[in-house]
Amino acid sequence: MAEPAPRGTAGSALAAFRVYTQPRVAAFLFIGFASGLPLALTGATLAARLERAGVSLTEIGLISLVGLAYSLKFLWAPVVDRVPLPLLTHWLGRRRGWMILSQIVLVAAILMMAPLDPGTATGLAATVFWAGVVAFASATQDIVIDAYRTEILSERQLGAGAANHVLGYRVGMLASGGGALILAGAGGWAIAYAAMAVLMPVGMAAVFLNPEPADPATPESRRLEAVAESRLAAMPRSVRAAGAWIYGGVICPFAEFMTRPGWLAILLFVTFYKYGDALLGLMATPFYLRIGFSLAEVGWISKGWGLAATLVGAALGGWMVARYGILKSLLICGILQAGSNLVFAWQAWVGYSVPALFVTIGVENLTGGMGTTAFVAYLSSLCNRAYTATQYALLSSLAAAARTALGAGGGWLADATGWLTFFLLTTLAALPGLALLLWMMRRYPVAKTAPPG
Repeated sequence: MAEPAPRGTAGSALAAFRVYTQPRVAAFLFIGFASGLPLALTGATLAARLERAGVSLTEIGLISLVGLAYSLKFLWAPVVDRVPLPLLTHWLGRRRGWMILSQIVLVAAILMMAPLDPGTATGLAATVFWAGVVAFASATQDIVIDAYRTEILSERQLGAGAANHVLGYRVGMLASGGGALILAGAGGWAIAYAAMAVLMPVGMAAVFLNPEPADPATPESRRLEAVAESRLAAMPRSVRAAGAWIYGGVICPFAEFMTRPGWLAILLFVTFYKYGDALLGLMATPFYLRIGFSLAEVGWISKGWGLAATLVGAALGGWMVARYGILKSLLICGILQAGSNLVFAWQAWVGYSVPALFVTIGVENLTGGMGTTAFVAYLSSLCNRAYTATQYALLSSLAAAARTALGAGGGWLADATGWLTFFLLTTLAALPGLALLLWMMRRYPVAKTAPPG
């Protein structure tokens, strides 16, 4: 792992912030925008469009299943990792070629959705089909963007790159969420969706202006894949080639990861790092409402002030990674995340108070943004560059699945204990992940657990 920036002077602190001005890091503002833009077009914005067209709530709920593409993207990540594209790979390279292809498909599919009338049976079927295409292409774009960010940035740049990606992603979601609704109200859904399609090339421009990463193959990956070739030597050439591809694209990412010291501890840490946040997450809004806040108060403060705090937190997290390194930043941000749950306990004690709500939402989103940036940088640092897309998709899917599964019991715990005790327990729930991180930092030097190459 790269050494953190020198400490102890204001100059070194400013130097850590200068990482945000480096062209490759700055590019992820625009790439992140392209990543976040399609999400609402198959989620909240699409739900609003369907509701206005008279589609039943049951159907709207079922149509939202197109979003499963984001959870299942690890299934086709090996294809993105290994398969070259005709013409595009030769022209732009493997990563940039896949990004451009997914963005072209996104523009086309969003434009196809624009003139449809989901109020008719035919229009609804076409809307569902193209929404599925948008979700699949968007998930594919996310696979390759995560791999590209990991491969093109140095370890010291990973935190800032993740922070810029989060900032661009949030702005993209804002554009396709609130922005699209405003445009739809003024000029209709066709104009709103067409405008979103026009914005997608912002990401394309950033892709064209940045280089393709070097050949990600490493001596270790070549050795592992040579094993498959030798074991299939007696097979026909076509079978041997297919078997070697499957072994290299699907088996090797797992096999390589499991050769590292402490790999099981790493997976446990990825699972439990945000356990406290997972328990609290879905219960925050019901908590606000039950102690007397209105929907409008929660909406304005959480979506406005909360978003601003998240973006500031993401930037601070990137600065910390550049200045202190990934593991120390994970520890500091994890402690702050756990501490933020105590602010909810304070809010439960205070009760209804708008100034207190500003503090609670601000602290929660600030520390959450810091922790997320450090965590994304950590996941990126775990990936062997020969299998970046597959390993990152698997690790991020594990983290997302763990957050969903572990957070499912939050409502029962709140009902069983009451709000004050609940928030104290969610703070304690963050401690196992932090204890595991401390143990890993002492037991396994980073150089031993980092991927070869």
